[in-house]
Amino acid sequence: MKTYQVLGSLLGYPDAALIQALPELAQALEGEALLPRDERARLLTFMAELQNADLLELQERYVGLFDRGRAVSLHLFEHVHGESRDRGQAMVDLKRLYASKGLRLVGDELPDYLPAFLEYLSQCEPGEARALLQETAHVLAVVHHRLGRRSSPYATVFSALLTLAGANPLGADVRDEAPDESSPQALDAAWAEEPVTFGPEAVSTSAVVPFCGRPQRVAR
Repeated sequence: MKTYQVLGSLLGYPDAALIQALPELAQALEGEALLPRDERARLLTFMAELQNADLLELQERYVGLFDRGRAVSLHLFEHVHGESRDRGQAMVDLKRLYASKGLRLVGDELPDYLPAFLEYLSQCEPGEARALLQETAHVLAVVHHRLGRRSSPYATVFSALLTLAGANPLGADVRDEAPDESSPQALDAAWAEEPVTFGPEAVSTSAVVPFCGRPQRVAR
């Protein structure tokens, strides 16, 4: 399903290749029409903003948003396991899940990187993809809330993900006591946040959650 790939691409580091691919991504999003029209319209607006912005400014904004704190990390196990040993086993389980469909990680990213997880979901049947995405809905809702609190346009992508998961982005029950990381003084406190859990209850270490790095099909 191309929509999952589009959303994963939009959450990736904004480089020249991404900007060049935006028209194709927009066409895929509209052609598949997996999301409601209003969600697609908001994503198209976000793509237009990316297209028209200065690339260096986009990159600085991305790094400042996603790479300097835990609150909106794109590594989903970061929100669940933090630095505990459970995270390692969860990574192993997730890599095995990808391997079951002939996918492997490339580069130095980890298996719980959200864009990579979305790449995997794009290879799944619609019902399976939706069910797996639902496993992450609670974390997605928290990150969506935190991005919205910062007025970040990336909240649009998380709103679309919650819609695909069958959750109402505006009606999600989010209990978030995380500090605002908008200032350097808040960074230490942000990294000290307690992990959140998927769903109403904590899940086991083998729960299905995202990985890191964009997976690719293994050459046969």
